[in-house]
Amino acid sequence: MTTTSFTDRDGISRRRMLGAALAAGAAVPLAAAGSAWAAPARGAAARAGAAQARFTLPEPTGPHRVGTVELHLVDTSRPDPDAGPGHYRQLMASVWYPARGDAGRYPRVPWMQADVLHAFLASAGFPPDVAAAPVTAGHDGAPVHRSGRGLPVVVYSHGAHSHRADHTVIVQELASHGYVVVTVDHINDAFSRLPDGRVVAPVRDRRHAMGPADYATDIRFVLDCVEGLAAGRNPDAGGRPLPVGLCEALDVRRMGMFGWSKGGTATARVMPADRRVRAGLSLDGPMQPTMSTDLDRPFMMMTADFSRAQDPDAAVFWSHLKGWRLNVQAEGAVHGSYGDNQVLVPQLAKLIGMSDEQLKGWTGTLAPARAVKIQQAYPLAFFDLHLRHRHRGHLLEGPARAFPEVRYLP
Repeated sequence: MTTTSFTDRDGISRRRMLGAALAAGAAVPLAAAGSAWAAPARGAAARAGAAQARFTLPEPTGPHRVGTVELHLVDTSRPDPDAGPGHYRQLMASVWYPARGDAGRYPRVPWMQADVLHAFLASAGFPPDVAAAPVTAGHDGAPVHRSGRGLPVVVYSHGAHSHRADHTVIVQELASHGYVVVTVDHINDAFSRLPDGRVVAPVRDRRHAMGPADYATDIRFVLDCVEGLAAGRNPDAGGRPLPVGLCEALDVRRMGMFGWSKGGTATARVMPADRRVRAGLSLDGPMQPTMSTDLDRPFMMMTADFSRAQDPDAAVFWSHLKGWRLNVQAEGAVHGSYGDNQVLVPQLAKLIGMSDEQLKGWTGTLAPARAVKIQQAYPLAFFDLHLRHRHRGHLLEGPARAFPEVRYLP
């Protein structure tokens, strides 16, 4: 959860502080990302009945029900020295996909497991039991909808000190429209739960902080796993069963990637190095020196704090985009406005008594309902155009009457 720009007593803008931390590979804690905030005592929140509340997310708009399955991925080519001899780099991932019509027989999964959500909220100084996690549209293990052809695949990379559920609005929207979406927890910079039950949090030791290059390496391994899935191999380290029809559903010739913040930067790093990714979308990624060569494949930037006008590195990155490119920016948006924060933080604000001014620090002035419409429309239109060669009206060609708050930056 991040906030609008402000200036600290040393005169350094919030955007510059965040950008410098990300450039150094440091993870940015949620508490540091928001305006100064003193949460009410845990007892006060409980007395107010907040512990019985449940956050909610909007339903996706596509014609398909949504299925999902969790995977534990282990990259045996990358030893993990921090975990000791014989241990390798591990990731947690979820696969989201269009599900068969009888998916309602399978339980819906929460946005985040309760113990992980507690750790996540506590890291930002909020009461950890203020509310239960939202229930997503994803039905656990439901069979895959058979479309008669392979489905395009999109991989998602989260921001610093975040988690793979952070953009579920976009993820389940894509899945409901016929995409397979793979979301990844970058362990050591994510809140997650491992198969042995351990809840892990971002490592705060700067010597072991992960940078965008580390994220990019993770994603390239995930792309290998996707190809393995398409070939009929189960990449889950524990061999947990896969949903019926998942392997046959993947079209690895049509893969895209998107990410938020550091994950957006990682998207920009993956594409020059790996031609398997045919189209990339960055949600306000700080493009600190990302590449020195040109990129000939489609790339879209949805910016807020890290616009080309504010961030010279973003302008340099833009100059290297020699294929299809687009840069849009929603008026009133801040760093977290293109994700679930824009829906969840206002709900949190009501539960804990956050002032309007404090809420504005987290969400800017972009109305949550409008943010949801933008999140559902623009990524879908982008991937439809470049992975399916489908046009959703003229949304990507210039200012749209349906989205008057979205500016198209030349």
